[in-house]
Amino acid sequence: MANLTTIGDNTLVTLHFSLGLEDGELVDSTFGKQAAKFEYGDGQLPEGFQAYLQGMKAGDKGEWQVAPEKAFGMKNPNNVQAMKRSDFADDMELSQGLMISFADANKSELPGVVASFDDSEVIIDFNHPLAGETLTFIVEILDVQSI
Repeated sequence: MANLTTIGDNTLVTLHFSLGLEDGELVDSTFGKQAAKFEYGDGQLPEGFQAYLQGMKAGDKGEWQVAPEKAFGMKNPNNVQAMKRSDFADDMELSQGLMISFADANKSELPGVVASFDDSEVIIDFNHPLAGETLTFIVEILDVQSI
């Protein structure tokens, strides 16, 4: 008998997905690789993506354009910080686009990307790399289990 469990609270979802940019560039995909598994509502997926999956069942497929507000948010200018070049090791080779891991006030890991730099200052962007992007979200639901 087919599994008719639908995605919602207290479900474990196995799916293939892909995320792409508006220009068609592929950001991430599990198609042709190992499927992804997650517990609905566990925070692994932004709420905007999760909302599209609610009510789907094994065998269902979908494709959506996800606005930045429903995905990784808009770029926040307050998340771009200027730091002194002297705050970085002298032998650290900086390059635009380099991702650096920082510790926030709670000692949690906080990734930042070098936006620009010169001999005195380094501009770090702490926005999510996909902030401000409209994304194409494609899914194929493989399995839904109640937990």
